[in-house]
Amino acid sequence: MKALRLHAELDAVWRTPRTWKGILTNVNHSDLGLRFMIAATVYFAIGGVLAMLIRAQLATPRSAFVGPEIFNQLFTMHGSLMMFMFAIPFFEGLAMYMLPKLLGSRDLAFPRLSAFGWWCYLFGGFILIVAMVLGLAPDGGWFMYTPLASKTYTPGINADVWLLGITFVEISAVCASIELTVSILKLRAPGMSLGRMPIFAWYILVTALMMVIGFPPLILASTLLEVERAFGWPFFDPTRGGHPLLWQHLFWLFGHPEVYIIFLPAAGVVSTVLPVMVRHPLIGYGWVVGSILALGFFSFGLWVHHMFATGIPHLALAFFSAASALVAVPTVVQIFAWLATMWAGRPQMRLPMLYISGFFFIFLLGGLTGVMLAMVPFNWQVHDTAFVTAHLHYVLIGGFIFPMMAGLYYWLPRLTGRMSHPLLGRLGFWLTFVGFNLTFLVMHLTGLLGMPRRVYTYDAGMGWDWPNLISSLGSFVLTIGFAAALIDIVLAVAFGRRSPRNPWRASTLEWALPTPVPSYNLASLPQVETSDPLDRRHDLAAALAVGDGYLGRVRSGLRETTGVAIASGRLSEIVVLPGNSWLPIVTAAVTGCFFLAMLFGFYWLAPVALIAVIVLAWHWAGSLGSRADLGPIDAGRGERAPAHHEMKEAPGWWGSVFALTADATFFMSLLFGYAFLATVAPGWPPPSLVEPSLLAGGTLVAATLLAWWAERAGFAAMQAGMARRARLGLGIALAAVTVALAALIAFGWLGLPSPRIHAYGAVVWVLVAYGGVHLVIALVMLAFVWRRLLQGYVSPARLLEPRIANLWLRYAVVANLIMLVVVSLPGIASWRW
Repeated sequence: MKALRLHAELDAVWRTPRTWKGILTNVNHSDLGLRFMIAATVYFAIGGVLAMLIRAQLATPRSAFVGPEIFNQLFTMHGSLMMFMFAIPFFEGLAMYMLPKLLGSRDLAFPRLSAFGWWCYLFGGFILIVAMVLGLAPDGGWFMYTPLASKTYTPGINADVWLLGITFVEISAVCASIELTVSILKLRAPGMSLGRMPIFAWYILVTALMMVIGFPPLILASTLLEVERAFGWPFFDPTRGGHPLLWQHLFWLFGHPEVYIIFLPAAGVVSTVLPVMVRHPLIGYGWVVGSILALGFFSFGLWVHHMFATGIPHLALAFFSAASALVAVPTVVQIFAWLATMWAGRPQMRLPMLYISGFFFIFLLGGLTGVMLAMVPFNWQVHDTAFVTAHLHYVLIGGFIFPMMAGLYYWLPRLTGRMSHPLLGRLGFWLTFVGFNLTFLVMHLTGLLGMPRRVYTYDAGMGWDWPNLISSLGSFVLTIGFAAALIDIVLAVAFGRRSPRNPWRASTLEWALPTPVPSYNLASLPQVETSDPLDRRHDLAAALAVGDGYLGRVRSGLRETTGVAIASGRLSEIVVLPGNSWLPIVTAAVTGCFFLAMLFGFYWLAPVALIAVIVLAWHWAGSLGSRADLGPIDAGRGERAPAHHEMKEAPGWWGSVFALTADATFFMSLLFGYAFLATVAPGWPPPSLVEPSLLAGGTLVAATLLAWWAERAGFAAMQAGMARRARLGLGIALAAVTVALAALIAFGWLGLPSPRIHAYGAVVWVLVAYGGVHLVIALVMLAFVWRRLLQGYVSPARLLEPRIANLWLRYAVVANLIMLVVVSLPGIASWRW
């Protein structure tokens, strides 16, 4: 009876009403993860239909199936949907659903942030799909190279749809990356040190960190190009001091890590599923973790191998060619670990193992062609041909879809409580495997015969006829295979036989959960003592169900889970999570209004939307926190821990750290763009440089440093419990930031050249705008902390919010000082009052 009462109390706190209101306000990680995966599958199906139309057009020479305009939209939307709307969101959804279960947690660190990311993803994809239906889909390729995507050659809103829609979706990806990173580091079961984490969590952690660093360059690139198209600022126009290669550098700073961002979660599925299928623990756990870290690091040094044919200096060609070959080493380490595990175990050729075997064959071929493309002479010969298209699909489909299908079938009993039909599932696999190789293996030959990619037709007699016909026939077999797998999964969900709790006899924590999975995952949370908590020596499921672990109770109707020390996994805090809310969907809708205002040229509406977002963010943060010092709270198992808002490095603090990491990457990418244009663009430096105002610049420096000092003094007063002195310090900091913002505006208007005449003026205006935005953020955060101090949410024990504001203010000060130096140096000799 005690256990039943506990489950009823937990369900009352954590459940989401199955009404339209519940659907719109839901923040549960399981529901959001399923939504991401289902929506990504829908986008995958749409992208697959577009691929079939492309192959139908290329099946025969001089085909009149579609014209060049429609064909350009088809391959642009196909690539964009598969890269941005399917691959990343699908693994995000899988990670959101599985990670708390694998880590022994009740939810992710920021449930409302996950929900906000979901609605941004949904609304951003909706923009792209509606534009395609209306015939306004982007048509410049999924990489949007300039000058093709510039206003001169793409005068309509087609390119704007891509730039704004994809940027909107990237907000979702950055939110997910911060969410996943902090959740893995902080929200684990007590005792789960980094060395005991499931290998899948390591893969997702490195992937999420790569997303934190890799996505801002693309956001910057799309922002600059949209500003150029909307307002005429010439970042990529060589006639006015810009350079089209700047787009390629920024895009591939994102684009090549993107390949490994897609591959690593799939490899994580292989490292998780393979040991279960061969009945042997993963061999070389430490080596695999090291190879993941090395792969994540090396992936950021390879972007130029996509630009070997653009006139890069030979020394750079040699460096990036060697780096591109070197990145194969950590990949091979993982492959050897998988092979050693198979050798030591007894492989069972069940459906997940079939897909893993298909992955080995296809990804090996894709890796070999990748090493070929890393060699500059060969790359020059096949650059921009169908050979590259074939390689890309071998790496991405073989390296992502096949492992994800293995993971989907492996976790299907966890997702649905049912098993699939083995015969239909095997038919789907073999049709997919054969169809894929028919489509893309022959395409390598098509490329070697000289066929360019992205051409809508070709003449007969060039030797491309029969390879294209085979590829087109293979694409339809491939589609039938995917359809068979989808039908199998749908039938399994609707009519499949019920699965036992742990049908694979796996040893990770997700299989300790009951079926169907409760909204709170576990009635109590475990103490993890090994890396295989569900092996034969540990029978945790029964004990956790009756509340014998951590947090086996409900306190004041709060949603609670455990927070741990990052390295050791020692219980450090009790994390109180927010419940269902309208804020995520409303904030995402208002954010969408900003992008729609930019898309349709209602520029006056964009600042209104941004102000509304700030107001909503204020209300969002204001709905959290506590007005009382709670001290150590009973966590169960005889241990006590403080609530997270009484900790120095709570999840919210770490969330700000990683958000600022992404922000700093954006800033460094902007500085890289400035340096690149100053080095290679024509007309640099321009005849008229910045003539900075000494008074405005000096005031900016003095005011930002005063704000830093005053905020430090206010924070020290908060620590000492001197509220009046703390308010005074915050008030001085607020006034100083306001003066700094006014000085920055004066600095811009008095000293900066027009941003329309030359790229130099455009870049320095963007730098100044970046500094101004961060001063506004610091101003809002200081005002928020000042208000919270008055309301009693801040005390010497509860300093989480001031610490977060401290981080953002200091970043704003440092960023503005760096910006001031960079902008002022070229015209330092012309200082004037």
